[in-house]
Amino acid sequence: VQLQASGGGLVQPGGFLTLSCVASGRIFNIYGWAWYRQAPGKQRELVAEITTDGSINYADSVKGRATISRDKAKNTVYLQMNSLKYEDTAVYSCKGDLGVRSGSDLTMGYWWGQGTLVTVSS
Repeated sequence: VQLQASGGGLVQPGGFLTLSCVASGRIFNIYGWAWYRQAPGKQRELVAEITTDGSINYADSVKGRATISRDKAKNTVYLQMNSLKYEDTAVYSCKGDLGVRSGSDLTMGYWWGQGTLVTVSS
């Protein structure tokens, strides 16, 4: 199983971006998704999540500026952010709450994608 995040880059303040994360491999089901970020010198924080019951939650720092969505057919989660601020600069990582097939077994757990760097700068 592999989670591949993409979409990071250099963005001007006030700009927007869309991050994507695709899960591949012997996936039985994806029960939930989350985006985290870690800024230099700071702890990793939850940005947005889609929980197993379909609830959507956002960090207060991005509420009103971020939208998390999923495409079940494509095993993909998206994070759209607008009105970007300098403090949004961070490495953004996706996490999937997966059920993964291994032979006749089903393993449940969390898988992480590699980070994608978002730099907000003029």
